[in-house]
Amino acid sequence: MKALWLDAEWNPRPEYKLNKRERETKRAYRGNQVYFNPKLELREIPKPEPGPGEVLIKVKACGVCGSDVHFYEKEPDGYTMYPGHCKLPVVIGHEWSGVVEEIGAEVRDLAPGDRVCVEEMAWCGVCTPCRAGMPNQCLDLEEIGFTMNGAFAEYVVTQPKYCWKIDGIIEAYGDEEKGFEVGAMVEPCSVAYNGMFVRGGGFQPGGHMAIFGAGPIGLAAVGLARASGAAKIFCFEPIPERRELAKKMGADYVFDPVQLQKEGTDIGEMIMDLTDGVGIAMGVEAAGVSPQTYPIMEETLAIKGKIVQIGMGGERTPVLLVRVQYQGASIHGAVGHSGHDIFPSVIRLMAAKRLDMLPIVTARFPLDQALEAILRTSERRDGKVMVKP
Repeated sequence: MKALWLDAEWNPRPEYKLNKRERETKRAYRGNQVYFNPKLELREIPKPEPGPGEVLIKVKACGVCGSDVHFYEKEPDGYTMYPGHCKLPVVIGHEWSGVVEEIGAEVRDLAPGDRVCVEEMAWCGVCTPCRAGMPNQCLDLEEIGFTMNGAFAEYVVTQPKYCWKIDGIIEAYGDEEKGFEVGAMVEPCSVAYNGMFVRGGGFQPGGHMAIFGAGPIGLAAVGLARASGAAKIFCFEPIPERRELAKKMGADYVFDPVQLQKEGTDIGEMIMDLTDGVGIAMGVEAAGVSPQTYPIMEETLAIKGKIVQIGMGGERTPVLLVRVQYQGASIHGAVGHSGHDIFPSVIRLMAAKRLDMLPIVTARFPLDQALEAILRTSERRDGKVMVKP
């Protein structure tokens, strides 16, 4: 079958200290510290076969994530730009939906023909965090498209426990093609949902929201804020095309932070004026530039306000903790999308059309042009680029 194959040289930086698991498994916790000279190519690989407890899924749609782009992009010294958990070589692609084609002998809850989306995080279910209800902190985590073969391919093998049926979404849109595209966006929307409502604990309807970054996660956060009763929604994004998408998703105020700074506008003061001095109930960092965004969020936190960190950035970020203390505020780190009824909740919101992500799909490519889809996404103009095997 055809698949988009990523490989790189295992060459840990001299200053990076590998832990025992990294040394034994060649599975890196910080890819940009060990993987050198990444190469991406479309190639033929064997079609996978499901084991007794597994299912084979024919991929119908797979979204391009910023992580996929970072895999391909290089630091000035030749290392991959992707800063997270990975094991190469691997078929990338982790935001996907498809149709169950084969099931193993022990599978009971799925059948051929079922239409599903799939969790990217393959949590083990037996380590202490998993057993304590924290699958996103799994100690033996595998990840589809990062440490195990992903969905820029014709087929993927996975386990039923990671699969969720999307019949309601397809019925709501009245079109399988559209339904599979929306189904492929359950994963990034669930990342935003986890940050805002599970890790962050949500916000009281009528509170004001600020979202920094209008990539797919930020756009999902805008949609979730609107669906959940936010009063005024602010979105900050330097790319014009993405600002327009933020408006479509329901943001009330959309600004170019770079332009505001050039004009000498005090962004924090502007937010406080527009909220009549109340401030924001929640600020979502989905841009990965926390040294620039945190000072604004600190200045504008409402009483009991919350900062939710979803964007992945490697820089240390100074925080004025006394401001957090005086406001009775809090900072919440978030990663992943599993557990806590997250996937089913997002699917239900989509099926009810409370969360409509279809407008952010701005480009579509066949699998033969998956590399071109990665390159298109690297221009950072689109909402969601979709690959359709």
